[in-house]
Amino acid sequence: MSYEDPLWKLRHALAGVALALLLSVVVAALLGAALGDLIAGTYGARVAMYGALLLYVVVGAGVLFAKVAQHEARPLSPGRIGLWFASLWLWPLLLTRRAAREAGREDEA
Repeated sequence: MSYEDPLWKLRHALAGVALALLLSVVVAALLGAALGDLIAGTYGARVAMYGALLLYVVVGAGVLFAKVAQHEARPLSPGRIGLWFASLWLWPLLLTRRAAREAGREDEA
């Protein structure tokens, strides 16, 4: 195994986002069932909610990995997996925070 391999350098980020995504699939299923029952009470509503939540976390995993993976070097721990999991569900805040920070820099210039 070569330590120059780009995937080797991203191993912590890959493992973190994969484990967070695995946990998120389970949470999306439970949350989709609960919300689907609450909104319409039909199987179709549960499936639609699960599909929407699953799409949300899969897109979030891609965005999160693209934005954060290069800077992740710490080994995985339960706390780090929890952080990846929370970040996966809150990924739009990551984008809006970054956009606000970049807008602040442009105002200073």
